Amino acid sequence: MIIIDGTQYNIPIVSLTAQADMLDKYAERTNDGILHRELIGVYDNYEIEFAPSTRGTSVYADLWWKLTQPVPWHTVVFPTVLGTRTIEGYFANTRHQVMRQKDGMTYWKGLTTSFVSRRKRP
Repeated sequence: MIIIDGTQYNIPIVSLTAQADMLDKYAERTNDGILHRELIGVYDNYEIEFAPSTRGTSVYADLWWKLTQPVPWHTVVFPTVLGTRTIEGYFANTRHQVMRQKDGMTYWKGLTTSFVSRRKRP
């Protein structure tokens, strides 16, 4: 389950990959072969895969529309090694595919998205 902008979406997470990206203001190697850099900070970014839409397609549809909502930022509660953490950022590369169609309903699978943090880790 995931909480986005204060709303809990009861769709299981199949996979959650956390990545700590260290971003530099600059990183350059001088003629003497030494690398110089100024670190801006560490940014926690995520890859998320959700379970297929087998229970209620309206819950799945609500999650799809939230992940693809044209807003600059979302607030998401993520699990971390120290419990949960609330992170502001945006979703990118959100995609899914049709699993089957039955009785006028379309069921989806492979819902994946990337989450890019807005601010560096405190």
